[in-house]
Amino acid sequence: MSDKYPESSGRRRFVKGVVGSAGVAGIGTAGVASLDAVTNQTGTGGGQTTYFGVENVGGPAPRGMPMVPIEIDDEGYLRGVYPEVQEVEQQGETAQVARQELGGMTYEVDWYQYCGIQDYQGLQPSYDGDNYFRYAGGASSYEWQPSSGKVSVDDFADYDTWANDYGEAGIGKPAAVTWRSQDTDNTIPVQVIRSTLLEDAVEDADGDVGEWLDAATQNGFMAFLSKCTHYCCVPGYRSSDYEGAGDQIYCACHQSVYDPYSIVKRSFTAYPRPEDG
Repeated sequence: MSDKYPESSGRRRFVKGVVGSAGVAGIGTAGVASLDAVTNQTGTGGGQTTYFGVENVGGPAPRGMPMVPIEIDDEGYLRGVYPEVQEVEQQGETAQVARQELGGMTYEVDWYQYCGIQDYQGLQPSYDGDNYFRYAGGASSYEWQPSSGKVSVDDFADYDTWANDYGEAGIGKPAAVTWRSQDTDNTIPVQVIRSTLLEDAVEDADGDVGEWLDAATQNGFMAFLSKCTHYCCVPGYRSSDYEGAGDQIYCACHQSVYDPYSIVKRSFTAYPRPEDG
């Protein structure tokens, strides 16, 4: 069987090398002047949505994966921020929407309207559960992490020295988790990373990206929806050395690569809200 994306096609574009000072600089500046419009044809009619995400830097993925803002409770457990639920008048009827102002952005549930996730129970305002991140077992999980339970800051105590078989030691410790997925038919996969690079970047970033990172990250922790924007596979950070992707997020399905330390502002046409019935 021939390679679906041969080198001659130009479809595989990878960033080689180790994340270092350039990565730190990029996270503070990349999103300020890089607002692109990417239209998903199946979403036509849903309206334009602008979001912050981890930048896609290689492979066929059309855009970055959206971030999930985080907060840490008084006991040190991590949870994702779900937008505030509001009632608005639309075409003469009252409807519930989930949106709020956060970090200089309109943060709304429409950020996650791709790959069918918009229909998941956990993304609905009516979801009856909490916002805590919980560990997920299975192929996407890391050897170090528990198979269940809430995600705690204490679990990442060695984040500044942690290493596995890929990439550079001490720059980031990941975990595969779920969000708003208790007692639901569908699981929302999220990846959490605690990184020294992120800590440095939050201090140095300014403008749109700086304001967003200050609001959406804490203590070196960041999170993003772990669904590749190409064909919806679940990628992994520090999961492969393929074509120099050891320090990045790699999707094994079609070799898309994302840089977790390049946070960019992007725009796309979101899916229309499905009607009740």
